[in-house]
Order: sequence, then C-alpha cells, then structure tokens
Amino acid sequence: MTLATRQEVLGLYRKVLQIAKNWQSASGQIEETMREKEYIRNEARTLFRKNRNVTDPELIKQCIEECEARIEIGLHYNIPYPRPIHLPPMGLAHKQGRTLRHQEKLRKISKPIYLKSHDEVS
Repeated sequence: MTLATRQEVLGLYRKVLQIAKNWQSASGQIEETMREKEYIRNEARTLFRKNRNVTDPELIKQCIEECEARIEIGLHYNIPYPRPIHLPPMGLAHKQGRTLRHQEKLRKISKPIYLKSHDEVS
C-alpha cells in the first residue's frame, strides 16, 4: 500500500469515527442514537480490521469506493445500516447446473458496491 493510499484509508476511518461521534438518529431518541453510533463504530472497526492486510491495489480501490458509498448513503438517508437491495429470488433455478451458476453470477454482478462486504461480515 502506498503512502497516499494509506493516508486516504486512515482519513476515511477518521471520517467514519467522526460521523459516529456526531450521529443523530432520525427519530431523535437517545437510545436509538446510541445504538446507531455503536453500530457505526463496530461496523467500521470490523471492516477496516478485516481489510487491514489487503495488498492488491484494485481490491483496495474497491474497498475505498465501498466505504465512500456507504458514508454518502448513510448521511443522505440518515440511516447507518446498509440499504437493502431487491433482487429476484433464486427459487426458479434448478438446484444445480448452468442455470443456477448463471443466476448466482448475475446476482453477484448486480450487487451494489456499498454491500460488497456486508454479507461477509454479517
């Protein structure tokens, strides 16, 4: 990881922690605000630690883009949790074979960048 990339990542981490510090829930309830602040801190800590040893520049770039997207979406909608995506269920595909592999590939491709690491952590 280059020095510039390292500084960018650490800056994002600081930004997320600052957002958590100043976070106010949409409902304005103190308990919910505290719960959401804790979620933001834990999610950031978990994802940044998980990706600490990533060395591939393309993968680092994807992680940075995901972090930036989640920050923007969280601030815009005032919801710290990842927004759900609506993909068609895989119930129509056979349990094996090309159709299932093709449908799994389509689901993976259509997944938004801000949810790439969400399933791995949850």
